[in-house]
Amino acid sequence: MRVTRGQIIARGLTNRCPNCGAKKLFKDGTLFELNRACPDCGLPIERDEGFFLGSMSLNYGVTLVFFLTPVMLLAYKKVIGLTPAMVLAGIGAVVVPALFYRSSRSWWLMNYYLFLPQHLPANQEKGDGT
Repeated sequence: MRVTRGQIIARGLTNRCPNCGAKKLFKDGTLFELNRACPDCGLPIERDEGFFLGSMSLNYGVTLVFFLTPVMLLAYKKVIGLTPAMVLAGIGAVVVPALFYRSSRSWWLMNYYLFLPQHLPANQEKGDGT
């Protein structure tokens, strides 16, 4: 099986394993606990500290650009008052990253394999069987 970049993107956007497409990145019954490896294909999901740091940076970047900046602009244009904007920003700065956590982990994994698809086990050359 050969996994294309298009498949990697589709799987990343839908929180699926980039290697086999299984929807098992996270442990069953949990919201935030990531499997160490895909239960279906064995792809290591939690690789090293960079994977957590990268997804956290992505999460905060999306929160800043798509939530906090619009709140700031609404307050600046006086569409909403300063106090409601500060309350909304304070609550949103905690809630939005929590809601986006699963997607940010999946998207970071997607970005890694999008640029290095040869690192996926499904894309590696098979040996001669010896």
